[in-house]
Amino acid sequence: MKDFQKEFLDNRNIEKDMWRIFKIISDFTDAFDELETIPPAVSIFGSARVDENNIYYKKATKIAKKLSQKGYAIITGGGPGIMEAANKGADYSIGLNIKLPHEQKVNPYVKTKLEFNYFFTRKVTFIKYSVATVIMPGGFGTLDELSEVLTLIQTKKMSKIPVVFYGKEFFEPLLKFYKNMLKEKMIDEKDLELFLISDNIDEIVDYIYQNSIQP
Repeated sequence: MKDFQKEFLDNRNIEKDMWRIFKIISDFTDAFDELETIPPAVSIFGSARVDENNIYYKKATKIAKKLSQKGYAIITGGGPGIMEAANKGADYSIGLNIKLPHEQKVNPYVKTKLEFNYFFTRKVTFIKYSVATVIMPGGFGTLDELSEVLTLIQTKKMSKIPVVFYGKEFFEPLLKFYKNMLKEKMIDEKDLELFLISDNIDEIVDYIYQNSIQP
């Protein structure tokens, strides 16, 4: 039997499925217990592949610092790059780490750490405890997270919260793609109002403060 066929059949094993259910419940109960009393929080997403010399790393630190000065907690994925930068700038710093085959190390600026077995339980936790989201430049994971948030707001499965893209030049191709979706009637014109694109940190912080639950 080919390896991929064996892996597919193994993944349908009922005993493994039952064990997964317990791991899913564990992810949620640990998160709910730990985060239920935190102040209003802003999730900051972005690339794990940039270092402290990168301009977006520096901007993420400044954004987190200014949001912290307003009283917000900062939630990231707890890893390196933009996540580290945001945790570095935060006063109340939370990291939602994901267990991977090649383990992702938690950055040293995380004060409250949680580890997740599954991406989807982690994303639910981000959404449950965030009153706003800042999307920094990143890769597939960042695109996944921003699409999740926009889809849930668009379909009214969650309340409308401020969603901000930092980096006009970086996100210009994505905005062009969204406009093409509109042209082809794949989305509505009002869907382009679900987010703000800005390079101005003060504008971003003010936008979040005026349009979200305030600490």
